Amino acid sequence: MSRRLIVVGSGIAGLYAALLAADAGAEVVLLTKGGLDDSNTWYAQGGISAVLANPAPGDTVADHIADTLRAGAGHCNAEAVRLMCTEAREDIAGLQRLGVDFDLKSDGGPALGLEAAHSAPRILHAGGDATGARVAQSLIRSVLARQEEGSITLLMDAQATALQKSGGSVNGVHYLQDGRMLTVQGGAVLLATGGAGQLFAQTTNPAVATADGLALAVRAGAALADLEFFQFHPTCLALGTDAAAGEASPDPLLISEAVRGEGAILLDAGGRRFMTAYHRDAELAPRDVVSRSIALHLAKLGNPNGHVYLDARVIEQAKGPGFLAKRFPTLTLRTREAGFDWTREPVPVAPAAHYWMGGVLTDLHARTSVPGLYAAGEVACTGVQGANRLASNSLLEGLVFGRRAVEDFLEGSPAVPSAPALDAPEAGTGTQPIGRSTAQPEPFSRGALQRLMTAKAGVLRSGALLREAAQTLDRWAAVVRPHAVPAATAHPMVHEDRNLLLAAQLLVAAALNRAESLGAHYRSDEPEETIALRPKASLLHD
Repeated sequence: MSRRLIVVGSGIAGLYAALLAADAGAEVVLLTKGGLDDSNTWYAQGGISAVLANPAPGDTVADHIADTLRAGAGHCNAEAVRLMCTEAREDIAGLQRLGVDFDLKSDGGPALGLEAAHSAPRILHAGGDATGARVAQSLIRSVLARQEEGSITLLMDAQATALQKSGGSVNGVHYLQDGRMLTVQGGAVLLATGGAGQLFAQTTNPAVATADGLALAVRAGAALADLEFFQFHPTCLALGTDAAAGEASPDPLLISEAVRGEGAILLDAGGRRFMTAYHRDAELAPRDVVSRSIALHLAKLGNPNGHVYLDARVIEQAKGPGFLAKRFPTLTLRTREAGFDWTREPVPVAPAAHYWMGGVLTDLHARTSVPGLYAAGEVACTGVQGANRLASNSLLEGLVFGRRAVEDFLEGSPAVPSAPALDAPEAGTGTQPIGRSTAQPEPFSRGALQRLMTAKAGVLRSGALLREAAQTLDRWAAVVRPHAVPAATAHPMVHEDRNLLLAAQLLVAAALNRAESLGAHYRSDEPEETIALRPKASLLHD
């Protein structure tokens, strides 16, 4: 087997894996469709969860495992969770060796933060609320140094369009660069392409999050899992939202739940704190519960496309003037740029598409069902996140399983199929019959797709809404043909749009197949018999 590993994507999973492989003597080719800093990792604020050798008082790896399983609504792969939580300290040390400096307390120990649904402070930060950017900067510096040394080949502005297979095994990537279709070959491919927030009208994800890796894997015959579970972050700055059209500001700002961890509360338009009526943990409930509670509360108030308010003034009152600027320097700057002084006034927030728990199915070594193809990070479904990701576990998952993919590649182990592949849906096969509408559907465009997904497959779902979405997606697919690779000369956005449409079909089909509510997947029309079987700890299915 060739000793060349092809890594597609430049978030934490791709950068870290590329560095580990290069430092172990492998030849590495790293592709990214934009620059090295175009990733969800760059925008991550909350931090990285890990129980270190000297944890917070009373905290244990077992507690981290239990919290992850609880947030995942009983849908996690318990062995994958145990592995990730147990090995977390190994990869935190790996980041430190690569130049990442985590924030420290005055006594020199790590400054561990508390976030929603964690039972103890175990969140490592770097630069306060700039953790993702600080980590990415350090990894990018290391990658550029390896490029100078010749152990990593960088292909930037290179959009992967298809996986090359030989004898049933993936051994290369076709990519578009400078208007030309090119190919790079190797011993295996690691997909680390991130998520698909651009499926929805409002998202915390950057513009590059267009389901590219998922589409590559599907067209290569890889198995998928848990696509119905898409997490919406409850507190995205709602500046510029057009409530009538349901369209969001082009540059939404995620306000980390670490802010709620420090004590911020949610208020409705009447200035009333409402989360206490929806969950015993109020603002510190799992994020799917908080997002759903906001959506339900807005619906009760007759303003489903509106927003609520995040009040951080209580933090300044409790911890002293200047605390917000010190603890959250980036958010303080960004909210001020948006016209708000959050030390003096609450800021408008609404749920936004944030993280896809489902993805390309992998085993504990990040192997997919297609030999020669690995996946790590948000594009993968390791089973760690279950039906609802625990805060700050995403960067950790990318690290642990990116490393494990490299270890498996270096050992020369073949990828062993673990489940039957889920084929890309052909036009007309993704829906249940609902009758033919005489209305002319809106022509396909990315904006139309985002509006459709937000309205019919977002935070609150029902069978009727999902069937309507599936019917429209099928009509678009009959024209756009998302299961086919566009012509080599196609514009990069043509590839992205087909990938998004394919991902939307798969998500909606999975959501239709799961009639009961679970984690981030909430069905308002859930059968009464399944509701009756559920423990009555929460009306919101936490």
